[in-house]
Amino acid sequence: MGRVRVRQHVNPLARKFQFSVKTPNWSEIYTDINKPLHIDIGCGRGRFLWKLAQIQEYQNFLGIEIRQPLVEEANHWRDQKQLTNLHYIFGNANYSLSSILASLPPETIKTVSILFPDPWFKSKHQRRRVVQPQLVEDLGKFMVSGGWVLLASDVETVAIEMRDRFRENPRFHLLSEHWLTENPLPVASEREIATLNRGEPVYRTKFQAN
Repeated sequence: MGRVRVRQHVNPLARKFQFSVKTPNWSEIYTDINKPLHIDIGCGRGRFLWKLAQIQEYQNFLGIEIRQPLVEEANHWRDQKQLTNLHYIFGNANYSLSSILASLPPETIKTVSILFPDPWFKSKHQRRRVVQPQLVEDLGKFMVSGGWVLLASDVETVAIEMRDRFRENPRFHLLSEHWLTENPLPVASEREIATLNRGEPVYRTKFQAN
């Protein structure tokens, strides 16, 4: 399967992305549905999760991505490795995250990553950014106590906005007032690798669920 080519950005507010996700029977997806679950919101091609799933077999992994061809490509790569702790789902996190989270086994959502989301620089487009108050509220409702959220961007203003949105929600506690100098995960995303290779900074922060 060749590398799928898609538009880099799509408008999550467009009518065609306002749809309800048909969630699968999770017991048919994961060998053990009661393992702790890591969710990557806006997973892109999903190679970050694909690598994580192979070295952290004690966890399940779920990627949510708004560009369907990338989801199909990612699930193909998963099947090639016969990974039974990994799945990718096509959906708009700003529209259907709550229904996805509600469909998952309770008390399993342990960790979440939102890495290098589309920055949408123009003021009139900033409503399209993925980290909105409702998304934070949804995560706070379903995450287990003691779980954590990792946020990262190569655009400081976007990282600050994401940090402020989580800081405003009483369910989440900021673990450090300073940007994290090291990635707390054993695998870096493709965007992070490219950013660091250019000698540019990555703005990371981490929250814990109360």
